[in-house]
Amino acid sequence: MIQELTPEINSQQPIVEEKTLSLYDLIASGGVAGTIIIVILLVLLAIALYIYFERLFKIKASSKIDSNFMLQIKDHVTNGRIDSAKMLCAKEGSPVARLTEKGISRIGSPLEDINSAIENAGKLEVYKLEKNVSVLATIAGAAPMIGFLGTVIGMVLAFHTLATSGGQAEMGTLAEGIYTAMTTTVAGLIVGIIAYIGYNHLVVKTDKVVHQMEANAVDFLDLLNEPA
Repeated sequence: MIQELTPEINSQQPIVEEKTLSLYDLIASGGVAGTIIIVILLVLLAIALYIYFERLFKIKASSKIDSNFMLQIKDHVTNGRIDSAKMLCAKEGSPVARLTEKGISRIGSPLEDINSAIENAGKLEVYKLEKNVSVLATIAGAAPMIGFLGTVIGMVLAFHTLATSGGQAEMGTLAEGIYTAMTTTVAGLIVGIIAYIGYNHLVVKTDKVVHQMEANAVDFLDLLNEPA
């Protein structure tokens, strides 16, 4: 008897259908406002990636310098070959070389003037290295806020639907609208995290080049301070 009832009980159990949702469907179901927010975040992500890789390659190129550069400069300067030293700096083409060239062009002036000239040139080189890096910091801060704005808009629309329906809206429809709205926050956080990591990585790389410039500037000033 028990064996005869078992199939009937099993046949009455509801079949749960597993719903799958692609990324495109998730974005498209967010409505016009959610789609616009996602597009804005994608544009910000593209800008952040472009700035990061462009600055990374530029900073890496700026950090490359011949290990014998200062030794050659010392040899040219001590032997009075100022033009050869300037040509070597121009050939090297790095921030360190440009700072050294600025100092060489002021040889004969007081050391304070030479030091001031090198410092001013160094500030200009740092500005060149940090070009557009602040945009990454702005994206890192703005992207999560933009994503949260999209979520708030989605939540407002979802509760507006609930209010206008007289409280008769299906919970499934309401829940779908809420989790769809949350996708903009997720997207904003992802873009913000990527931009934040990229910004800090570039800051570390830039600091290394700045320290390199400072060390070589000190070496050059020590060279001028050596007794003839």
